Amino acid sequence: MSSENSSADDMRRVWDVVVVGAGPAGASAAYAAAVAGRSVLLLEKAGLPRYKTCGGGIIGPSRDSLPPGFELPLRDRVHAVTFSHNGRFTRTRRSKQMLFGLINRPEFDQQLVEHAQKAGAELRTGAAVQRVEQHGSAVPDRRTVAVVLQGGETVLARAVVGADGSASRIGAHVGVKLDQVDLGLEAEIPVPETVAEDWKGRVLIDWGPMPGSYGWVFPKGDTLTVGVISARGEGAATKRYLEDFVARLGLAGFEPSISSGHLTRCRADDSPLSRGRVLVCGDAAGLLEPWTREGISFALRSGRLAGEWAVRISEAHDAVDTRRQALNYAFAVKAGLGVEMSVGKRMLAAFERRPGLFHAALTGFRPAWRAFKDITQGATTLGELVRTHPLAQRGLNLLDRRTGTGTGPGADPAAAPDDGDPGEGAETGAVGDAASEDTAGS
Repeated sequence: MSSENSSADDMRRVWDVVVVGAGPAGASAAYAAAVAGRSVLLLEKAGLPRYKTCGGGIIGPSRDSLPPGFELPLRDRVHAVTFSHNGRFTRTRRSKQMLFGLINRPEFDQQLVEHAQKAGAELRTGAAVQRVEQHGSAVPDRRTVAVVLQGGETVLARAVVGADGSASRIGAHVGVKLDQVDLGLEAEIPVPETVAEDWKGRVLIDWGPMPGSYGWVFPKGDTLTVGVISARGEGAATKRYLEDFVARLGLAGFEPSISSGHLTRCRADDSPLSRGRVLVCGDAAGLLEPWTREGISFALRSGRLAGEWAVRISEAHDAVDTRRQALNYAFAVKAGLGVEMSVGKRMLAAFERRPGLFHAALTGFRPAWRAFKDITQGATTLGELVRTHPLAQRGLNLLDRRTGTGTGPGADPAAAPDDGDPGEGAETGAVGDAASEDTAGS
């Protein structure tokens, strides 16, 4: 049975796997290791449930990576996306099938932890990790890692998974190197029923005024999650963008229940994913999609892989076998998530230069909209799309060469032709037009 309490006897035992951090990555790692029949301790510094700055979009790859029997605590099902370019050239695209779901992170994370516990993992909250040691007096042998908690208490394990977020202490131990750091600002805004109804089933994505920036509105019942993200170092401009964005949407008169900020960190290509018997995954490894900064699917997928390979490392009897299993983990991550990140970096570089072209493509070019739908619904991934579709390859290569035949940032993207995709709706209009179809202020 799972427990949130630990005795002195518990702390003297050697766990097969200790996972640090009980977010989506950590809970997935703990579940994967526990399902394999290993003894697993999941450490979390906060109490659960706890709030995390996150839009809460669950796309197809996230849904497909959930434990069997997991029922998503969806607050809304998205069938339409309104795109705008810094508040202008508003256009809504619709889908008969759900594009993706929206969740609140406290509920979602709590459910993931409960599934790990049901699989046999033990949870300990209020356990802040100070450091890990793989050598020295705290380590009884070469097959053991010491996890030192604040206050000096030591937990022993055959393998450790670091899933302790973007400011990870375990990531620092491994030597994770970062290639991109962005600042996300977010507000949870309770709204009246009439406003909530206007947003039901529809999200807004606004391509922002700073290079690589964008904003979003995600409806979750009686609350709208409104946020923006841009490169770190643009703090004042990012804050102004959020304030202007909220005002433009007609939401400035509503008091946020929560206002928060968060740094997203993206790994460098040569950043390590392990050190000895310690693996990192999710935000702790800098694993996220660089263009959209989507991280939940990366956390779930890398967490599962980390849990599976932590089991193998826990069984390794020498440094050679440990190293072999760690390299296999790195290969598995890079072969899937690494490919997606590589394409995402190219997409971000092109988007920073020509956001108007991206807007025109998504709102007026059926293959681009279909690709967006396929990715969000889980029919493909960004990496797979570019690998298998010649048109996508040519388009990305074209953007790489800083050329383009579409609409540039200074032109009107809404003028792009619509192909009238059967079963799909598209409406255009400028923000502020009295006749705008999107009365929620998008």
